[in-house]
Amino acid sequence: MTENPTTETKRMNMIQALNSALDVKMGEDEDVLVFGEDVGYFGGVFRVTEGLQAKHGLTRCFDAPLTEGGIIGAAIGMGAYGLKPVPEIQFADYILPAYDQLVSEAARLRYRSNGEFSAPVTVRTPYGGGIFGGQTHSQSPEAIFAHVTGLKTVIPSNPYDAKGLLIASIECEDPVIFLEPKRLYNGPFYGRPDEELKTWANSGLATADVPVGHYEVPLGRASLVREGSEVTVLAYGTMVHVAEAGIADAGVDAELIDLRSIVPLDIDAITASVRKTGRCVILHEASRFGGFGGELSALVQERCFDYLRAPIERVAGYDMPYPHAFEWDYFPGPIRLAEAIKAAVEYR
Repeated sequence: MTENPTTETKRMNMIQALNSALDVKMGEDEDVLVFGEDVGYFGGVFRVTEGLQAKHGLTRCFDAPLTEGGIIGAAIGMGAYGLKPVPEIQFADYILPAYDQLVSEAARLRYRSNGEFSAPVTVRTPYGGGIFGGQTHSQSPEAIFAHVTGLKTVIPSNPYDAKGLLIASIECEDPVIFLEPKRLYNGPFYGRPDEELKTWANSGLATADVPVGHYEVPLGRASLVREGSEVTVLAYGTMVHVAEAGIADAGVDAELIDLRSIVPLDIDAITASVRKTGRCVILHEASRFGGFGGELSALVQERCFDYLRAPIERVAGYDMPYPHAFEWDYFPGPIRLAEAIKAAVEYR
């Protein structure tokens, strides 16, 4: 399938786009199953699975006990048997009890069985902050999955990508961690909590126009959100929209790349952009130390050293638990990004 299909479209928010992806795949393939805590009758905490049980039946979309390790363990067994499970972990913060299953079993199964078995499991989970969820409902754990050989890690930033990437993930024969920025479920967020919020319906963004049928956005292919000549900004998820605001504040001709997936990583797109601009700023919501921005920085330095005209800048969350009362002090917003962009451009 092409990334830009010529089919009927409908304006959707990210919740609706994800629901549509699940509905399409469940309709196409009876081996696709959806399950997790409250995802059946209730339709999930954020209603991403709403209506799927009524349409596809109790054996295709069902509730699971409150045991993340059990949910993922069962999904791995289903995948090895030949099914294509799409389990939901209610919040990414709760995925750690299942980490051993994901690392020791799902990620290793194909290698350990010499290709005889695989684990085509797509683990959906809401992640990130911006909704005053506090330290146990706001974490961004993408780096701990990107480190695990055998796992793919996908992070959409808009409804169009969300549906296409989820379909591609379900069709992938390898386990995928599909992180859904919950701050973006209902609309884009530019990191300015004091401004009136936009919904996807009134955003005017073309990425809210989603094909109603089947299409894929290939894993490992970044999106060029904004062309520029002075500096490259790398971001994903909610930070793509924050980056747009920060670039506007800086008043700099910046190029913005939405990574869309961090494993696989579109290193060719990153390299081409940085070699063109000669400068790079990396933005992510997770804490800075040990974050995925460190890996991005190393990759850029290794491949673009002779082209760089300034040190690589990183803007990220602070190295502390995600605070509740001081969420917007922790959140890496457009002001902090604009300062980093100016530092990169003005460096001599």
